[in-house]
Amino acid sequence: MIFDTHAHYDDEAFDEDRDALLSSLQTQGIEAVVNIGASIQTTKNTLELMEKWPFVYGAAGVHPSETAELDDRLLNWLKTVSKTPKIVAIGEIGLDYYWEEPEHGIQKEWFVKQLNLAREVKLPVVIHSRDAAKDTLDIMKAEHSEEIGGVIHCFSYGVEMAREYLNMGFYLGIGGVLTFNNAKKVKEVVEYMPMDRIVLETDCPYLAPVPNRGKRNSSLNLPYVVDAVSRIKNIPPEEVIDITNRNARQLYRLV
Repeated sequence: MIFDTHAHYDDEAFDEDRDALLSSLQTQGIEAVVNIGASIQTTKNTLELMEKWPFVYGAAGVHPSETAELDDRLLNWLKTVSKTPKIVAIGEIGLDYYWEEPEHGIQKEWFVKQLNLAREVKLPVVIHSRDAAKDTLDIMKAEHSEEIGGVIHCFSYGVEMAREYLNMGFYLGIGGVLTFNNAKKVKEVVEYMPMDRIVLETDCPYLAPVPNRGKRNSSLNLPYVVDAVSRIKNIPPEEVIDITNRNARQLYRLV
């Protein structure tokens, strides 16, 4: 069955049918989901979802665009929460230069602090990096993130950057973007990288694959991503599902 390594089921896009959708996933071939914290509030929401649904795990963390809300007290709260059973990672954390706020110095400061938190509590990290390739890699190398481990979520850079992260032992999160006609770089990365480093993700409700591009995404769309990987790697879809499920469990230390 399919393991969705990155979802946001607490998003308001699911308010009308969240329970019905989540209750259908396992009968539709989705074995497990990791709901990802992107702020203090969404981390709290993730804790509630984990408690309600046995197959939902969680990550606790603050997205770079929300880091202006952080202070040492809230970082300490994240540390406490990270010890909750079924919290399997610190994330999503990183850098996002697509938006101008908060300023880059604030993003970098809290990226480093959350990396150090992950090291302290011995959890992998879920990395968000948008329009910030060099700074993200520089910080991760300076902080010896290869000792922490984790996944580069929604990987969007080229083969050279992929090589850097693969050499550090990181997994790369592959989702609906792989099915887009203009996703040349991601397709090249999937062709280049070994199967034992690929994990599947939705980032739902965002980034629905073709043929549902532009609509609300959910884990039910992951078979389209499986088929795309299957074609690029020239292996059966069932093999893609088995390998990526095993990778996800190793990433999140659920083995």
